[in-house]
Amino acid sequence: MTVLLAALTVAACTSAPDTGGGPSWAYQLQNYKDGRLDELAAGPYETVVVDLARDAHSDFFTADEVDAVRATGKRVLAYFEIGSIEDFRPEYKTLPRDLIGNEWADWPGEFFVRYYDDRWWELVVKPRVDQAIRAGFDGAYLDTPLAYEEITLDAVEGRNRERLAADMASLVKRISAYAKGRVPGFLVVPQNSPELRHQPGYAEAIDGIGMEELFFRATDERCDEDWCAENLADTRALRDAGKFVLSVDYATKAADVRAACKHYATERFTGTVTVLELDRPAQPCP
Repeated sequence: MTVLLAALTVAACTSAPDTGGGPSWAYQLQNYKDGRLDELAAGPYETVVVDLARDAHSDFFTADEVDAVRATGKRVLAYFEIGSIEDFRPEYKTLPRDLIGNEWADWPGEFFVRYYDDRWWELVVKPRVDQAIRAGFDGAYLDTPLAYEEITLDAVEGRNRERLAADMASLVKRISAYAKGRVPGFLVVPQNSPELRHQPGYAEAIDGIGMEELFFRATDERCDEDWCAENLADTRALRDAGKFVLSVDYATKAADVRAACKHYATERFTGTVTVLELDRPAQPCP
């Protein structure tokens, strides 16, 4: 699942001392207090993920604003999507219509795209990476790699799912090579689709992974399906390969929050428990 303007997430979770939990992170894509990052800068986070723009459009955070957060010892990642586009994004109206595929049923107003087309790179992805670099972000948090599973096959010129998976891995590798070529040490962190680690060169191209709903789905629903176990196994493999994990689960019941936090400590993940609609920092793990 992606995070949209209508239901965007900010949260942080630190495990209680007796669980051995790791550092906390904040994930906020809208409703920044007073339109600024001060609240996040003052928070108990190691990593902060924010949109490129405070309005999710074109009012971009400046280098001075990002630097002020980094000066507190936090790493700051720029959120943007690489496999889909929302109709409120600045590029949407001028994007060639033949690049746009089916609407995402779960998120009205968001459309999967032909992300393998070089025009998508030139018109959307590369400019977003360039903006993140200009603003001094430590890296990019890349949403919707799962487009390879969700775009309809009749929109992708005869490609099958295997080819689409390889295409998505190639896009992430291209982002990594381009960004790290400009700024050595620039962090590349895709969200979800940990199974892409099986694509040649993919794991080597990324520094970490963001994972939704490893333990609790929105909201307070235990993640017991087969895909939950598969995601966890692939995420563990990436962790064991030296990649950091930013995990987010959606729960409000105290027992579920505690359970998710215990999982984070056990798995050595940086985690946060929040609700899908959050637009404010969540409380640390109890």
